[in-house]
Amino acid sequence: MKKTLILLFFCFDCFGGCSGRFVNPVTDICWSCLFPITIGGLKVSPNGEDTQNPRQIICACGNPVPRIGIPISFWEPVRLVDVTRTKFCLVNMGGISIGGDSVRGHGSVDRGKSGGRRRSFYQVHYYIYPVIYWLELLTDFLCLERSQFDVAYITEFDPMWNDDETAFVLNPEAAIFGNPVAQAACAADSIAATAGFPIDALFWCAGCQGSMYPFTGHISDHIGGVQASLLLISRMLAKLHREGLAQGSSVSSVSGIYDERLCSPYLMPIIVKSQYKQQMLYPSATTGSGGCKPLGRTDVIWGSGKEKPYTGEDFGYLIWRKRNCCLL
Repeated sequence: MKKTLILLFFCFDCFGGCSGRFVNPVTDICWSCLFPITIGGLKVSPNGEDTQNPRQIICACGNPVPRIGIPISFWEPVRLVDVTRTKFCLVNMGGISIGGDSVRGHGSVDRGKSGGRRRSFYQVHYYIYPVIYWLELLTDFLCLERSQFDVAYITEFDPMWNDDETAFVLNPEAAIFGNPVAQAACAADSIAATAGFPIDALFWCAGCQGSMYPFTGHISDHIGGVQASLLLISRMLAKLHREGLAQGSSVSSVSGIYDERLCSPYLMPIIVKSQYKQQMLYPSATTGSGGCKPLGRTDVIWGSGKEKPYTGEDFGYLIWRKRNCCLL
């Protein structure tokens, strides 16, 4: 009996370790999420969920002598995100572990034994992943991000990720929105995100997943792994924008032919949530029509069965970013 219990202990420990899968660009990515494509204010591709685009026919970039181009808009897959309870577990890199137990902040989920609200804590890893440029699917297309694959952010090394008080330095406005009235307004954001895109003016809301604050891995109202991971994607993106590590790439309207925002990424300290969509890659890839969804959209329907015991409690996502660009 004792040997059986020891064996079971080691089995549970193995199942609870690092798990993941390498991303297959052919079968795991929802390529239909590229659409719709708009050129010169006219939609030239199949229908798809989209935000408002400039209606100008021509645009200009360059200094001191501007060059004339055509405004174009599309959705570009640019980032990968791990949401994991295991330190240094690279979910999207095949589930390999690159660290030991020397760093505190191992993730956990309160199973509600205390009778109160369920709480959880996850680590997040953020990768540079411009897959279209990387695979050379489109050549000489200046609007694509031209970066190399890289692990850009690991929260295990961030002293603010597991400390809500320290993170207050980044988001002091949380004191203003941490009240019932401000949080009640998030119901409108939840409805808008489920019906279409989130309300960017309600930047302190993360739609159906909860509150955007604080910019840490602590979740005070844990409903499920899918909900928690989606919330942390929104928080990580908002945190990176606040730190200047993520920039704006979308423009809903322009005032004239020359608008610098169509020529290059620009500073965006407060996240525009409608600029992003997310697509789950692990534990199961959501491909096909509607595979990618705006931030804050409910996961009640599509998230069913996506969290699996032991080997499916860590998550991998692909981030799609809206790109409005002046094609020269």
